[in-house]
Amino acid sequence: MTVTKTPVLVLDSTQPRQLADFYAALLHAEVRVGADPDFVEVAGPDGVRLAVRRDHGYAPPSWPRPEDSQQSHLYIRVAEGDLDAAEREAVGLGATPVDSGAGPGAGNARVYADPAGHSFTLEAVPHTA
Repeated sequence: MTVTKTPVLVLDSTQPRQLADFYAALLHAEVRVGADPDFVEVAGPDGVRLAVRRDHGYAPPSWPRPEDSQQSHLYIRVAEGDLDAAEREAVGLGATPVDSGAGPGAGNARVYADPAGHSFTLEAVPHTA
Protein backbone atom coordinates (compact mmCIF):
# COMPACT_ATOMS: atom_id res chain seq x y z
CA MET A 1 0.00 0.00 0.00
CA THR A 2 1.35 3.40 -0.98
CA VAL A 3 0.90 6.18 1.54
CA THR A 4 0.26 9.62 0.06
CA LYS A 5 2.60 12.25 1.47
CA THR A 6 2.47 16.02 1.19
CA PRO A 7 5.73 17.83 1.92
CA VAL A 8 5.38 21.19 3.63
CA LEU A 9 8.29 23.57 4.21
CA VAL A 10 7.75 25.30 7.57
CA LEU A 11 9.29 28.69 8.33
CA ASP A 12 9.46 30.23 11.81
CA SER A 13 8.27 33.77 12.49
CA THR A 14 6.99 35.92 15.33
CA GLN A 15 4.07 36.91 13.07
CA PRO A 16 2.95 33.84 11.12
CA ARG A 17 -0.13 35.36 9.48
CA GLN A 18 1.77 38.36 8.11
CA LEU A 19 4.54 36.19 6.67
CA ALA A 20 1.97 33.76 5.21
CA ASP A 21 0.22 36.73 3.57
CA PHE A 22 3.56 37.80 2.02
CA TYR A 23 4.19 34.36 0.48
CA ALA A 24 0.57 33.93 -0.60
CA ALA A 25 0.76 37.20 -2.53
CA LEU A 26 4.20 36.38 -3.97
CA LEU A 27 3.19 32.86 -5.06
CA HIS A 28 -0.40 33.74 -6.08
CA ALA A 29 -1.57 31.26 -3.46
CA GLU A 30 -4.09 31.20 -0.64
CA VAL A 31 -3.65 31.38 3.11
CA ARG A 32 -5.28 28.65 5.18
CA VAL A 33 -5.69 29.28 8.89
CA GLY A 34 -6.72 26.17 10.79
CA ALA A 35 -7.64 25.59 14.40
CA ASP A 36 -4.16 26.71 15.54
CA PRO A 37 -3.51 30.36 14.60
CA ASP A 38 0.18 29.81 15.40
CA PHE A 39 0.50 27.51 12.35
CA VAL A 40 -0.65 29.06 9.07
CA GLU A 41 -0.44 27.27 5.72
CA VAL A 42 0.04 28.67 2.23
CA ALA A 43 -1.36 26.52 -0.58
CA GLY A 44 -0.30 27.43 -4.08
CA PRO A 45 -0.86 26.24 -7.60
CA ASP A 46 0.69 22.95 -8.66
CA GLY A 47 0.57 21.59 -5.12
CA VAL A 48 3.10 24.02 -3.63
CA ARG A 49 2.77 24.00 0.16
CA LEU A 50 4.54 25.92 2.86
CA ALA A 51 3.58 26.96 6.35
CA VAL A 52 4.61 29.50 8.94
CA ARG A 53 4.87 28.56 12.61
CA ARG A 54 4.92 31.07 15.46
CA ASP A 55 8.18 31.13 17.40
CA HIS A 56 8.14 33.85 20.05
CA GLY A 57 11.95 33.70 20.31
CA TYR A 58 12.56 33.83 16.54
CA ALA A 59 15.59 35.84 15.36
CA PRO A 60 16.17 36.33 11.62
CA PRO A 61 19.07 34.36 10.17
CA SER A 62 22.14 36.21 9.00
CA TRP A 63 22.87 35.38 5.37
CA PRO A 64 25.41 34.64 4.16
CA ARG A 65 27.07 33.60 7.38
CA PRO A 66 30.37 31.75 6.83
CA GLU A 67 30.53 30.09 10.25
CA ASP A 68 27.41 27.97 9.81
CA SER A 69 25.11 26.76 7.06
CA GLN A 70 21.70 28.09 6.14
CA GLN A 71 18.70 26.78 8.01
CA SER A 72 16.64 26.68 4.83
CA HIS A 73 16.50 28.46 1.53
CA LEU A 74 13.54 28.68 -0.83
CA TYR A 75 14.02 28.85 -4.62
CA ILE A 76 11.18 30.36 -6.60
CA ARG A 77 11.52 29.71 -10.31
CA VAL A 78 10.16 32.14 -12.89
CA ALA A 79 10.24 32.08 -16.68
CA GLU A 80 13.16 33.72 -18.45
CA GLY A 81 12.21 37.27 -19.23
CA ASP A 82 10.03 37.56 -16.09
CA LEU A 83 12.81 37.96 -13.53
CA ASP A 84 12.73 41.78 -13.42
CA ALA A 85 8.93 41.77 -13.00
CA ALA A 86 9.17 39.09 -10.29
CA GLU A 87 11.80 41.19 -8.52
CA ARG A 88 9.58 44.29 -8.61
CA GLU A 89 6.68 42.24 -7.24
CA ALA A 90 8.75 40.70 -4.41
CA VAL A 91 10.23 44.04 -3.35
CA GLY A 92 6.80 45.69 -3.59
CA LEU A 93 5.45 43.06 -1.20
CA GLY A 94 8.20 43.72 1.34
CA ALA A 95 11.20 41.61 0.31
CA THR A 96 14.66 43.09 0.76
CA PRO A 97 17.35 42.47 -1.88
CA VAL A 98 20.38 40.61 -0.46
CA ASP A 99 22.24 39.84 -3.69
CA SER A 100 20.84 40.80 -7.06
CA GLY A 101 23.69 39.36 -9.10
CA ALA A 102 25.45 42.62 -10.06
CA GLY A 103 22.55 45.04 -10.25
CA PRO A 104 19.07 45.24 -11.73
CA GLY A 105 18.61 43.23 -14.88
CA ALA A 106 21.75 41.13 -14.31
CA GLY A 107 22.12 37.44 -13.56
CA ASN A 108 19.60 34.63 -13.64
CA ALA A 109 19.24 34.31 -9.85
CA ARG A 110 18.65 37.01 -7.24
CA VAL A 111 18.58 36.59 -3.47
CA TYR A 112 16.18 38.38 -1.11
CA ALA A 113 15.13 38.33 2.52
CA ASP A 114 11.42 37.96 3.25
CA PRO A 115 9.82 40.30 5.84
CA ALA A 116 10.90 37.93 8.66
CA GLY A 117 14.49 37.69 7.36
CA HIS A 118 14.46 34.23 5.68
CA SER A 119 16.46 34.17 2.47
CA PHE A 120 14.91 33.12 -0.83
CA THR A 121 16.01 33.21 -4.44
CA LEU A 122 14.14 34.21 -7.58
CA GLU A 123 15.67 32.15 -10.39
CA ALA A 124 14.99 32.55 -14.10
CA VAL A 125 14.65 29.23 -15.94
CA PRO A 126 13.90 28.47 -19.59
CA HIS A 127 10.21 28.12 -20.25
CA THR A 128 9.23 24.53 -20.87
CA ALA A 129 5.86 23.67 -22.31
